[in-house]
Amino acid sequence: MRTVTAVAHRGDPYRVRENTLPSLRSAFGRGADAVEIDVRLSRDGVPVLLHDANLKRLWDIDRPLDTLSADEVRGLTEGGVPTLEEAIAATEGQRLMLDLPGATPRSVRAIVGAVADCGAADRTYYSAGARTLLAVRAADPAAELALTWTTLAPPRPAVLDAIKPRWLNYRFSLLNRALVDRVRRQGLLVSAWTPDTPRSMRRLLDIGVDSITTNRVDTLHALRTR
Repeated sequence: MRTVTAVAHRGDPYRVRENTLPSLRSAFGRGADAVEIDVRLSRDGVPVLLHDANLKRLWDIDRPLDTLSADEVRGLTEGGVPTLEEAIAATEGQRLMLDLPGATPRSVRAIVGAVADCGAADRTYYSAGARTLLAVRAADPAAELALTWTTLAPPRPAVLDAIKPRWLNYRFSLLNRALVDRVRRQGLLVSAWTPDTPRSMRRLLDIGVDSITTNRVDTLHALRTR
């Protein structure tokens, strides 16, 4: 029987603040097979977990991340924003999907290097657009990649040849059975983001996707196990 991978989007954000260690732990406790986290660099080049370029939305601190050292971030958030190294240690062998918003060649090298230094390359994969994943592929030729694709037009063969993704990662509303079948014929797996209603999740399960990233991983886990 085919098993759909349940990926928790930024942890368990409806219960615990996103991209924090308690949120990651909560997601795995509620049935996640992997957790998607967002990774950016502090001013001094330390990979930390934060989706936005600024601390305002999550921490009510109107400071851009790239103006703050990792120690300053830790102090301002009372340790709430973990480093990537801390997140890898806290997840104890579980799968992590790293999304890389605002990535640059420098940040990609630092993030991929941190994963390697932590001995976590075999349980980490990366989700991003084509330009960023080309940088990841250059930094780690063996990395597992999920190419985020936002149009019904298929990626050009040259793009796929250069990136060599394992997954094509689509906004869930774009997907139908014909598209899933087309991607599968290319030898790729299909992942979807981010449905949060049971109806949307059931539709994706019915059309045969391989992975679903959601903010409600407990709902997906319950549907998947019925």
